[in-house]
Amino acid sequence: MGLQALRSAAVTTVPEVRALLFDVFGTVVDWRSAVIRAGEAVAPGAAWPAIADDWRRDGYLVPIARIALGERPFEPVDSLLATKLDELLDRHGIELEPPTRADLARVWHRLDPWPDSVAGLTRLRTRYTIAPLSNGGFDLLTNMAKRAGLPWDCIISAELFHTFKPDPRAYRGGVELLGLEPGQVMLVAAHVYDLRSAAAQGLHTAYVPRPHEWGPGATPPEAPDPAFDVVATDFEDLAAQLGC
Repeated sequence: MGLQALRSAAVTTVPEVRALLFDVFGTVVDWRSAVIRAGEAVAPGAAWPAIADDWRRDGYLVPIARIALGERPFEPVDSLLATKLDELLDRHGIELEPPTRADLARVWHRLDPWPDSVAGLTRLRTRYTIAPLSNGGFDLLTNMAKRAGLPWDCIISAELFHTFKPDPRAYRGGVELLGLEPGQVMLVAAHVYDLRSAAAQGLHTAYVPRPHEWGPGATPPEAPDPAFDVVATDFEDLAAQLGC
């Protein structure tokens, strides 16, 4: 479904929802552009778009999925990302001094929000409690929010439950920390699998696809599931649909 079609979708409000939980990487922040810029700053001319994609996929998505399935022990995201970065730098023949390498590994703490994120979240916060429900570490999410001005009411990291999404414990844990029932909480995400996993635990769902998450020429976002409560083009559109 194209963006214009999404804009013309019928407005849907969910009166019982009191809190919105947000996926962060790709949904709230543009991880790819920030990683590429940081890489170019320390090693100009390297294949940073490819490195960024491999770092996100093989250093983050693949290992956290295995941890969520119980196939490997829990390990903090910062550790997973640092290990993969070392491998990628060696593979691409990029030599960095240890302090520079360590600082680059923490670029995930310094990601920039999508242009609509801060304004949209600010509007949504006038009516709902808002918080991340992310696989990023607690300190990572805190540092990112401080730098980017993300107006969270609190920080909820899957790390607090010693697992990662889509483990059901992450969604249930986020709801319990807020003192609410699953039907009073909505997950907002740009990823269909995340929303379906949340819905399986009784949460409401809002799909906000981010067509540019993986850069130009990437595969278009998945079509929305008809079961999703809300489909929005961005956070400003989401705020309008939810009456903010």
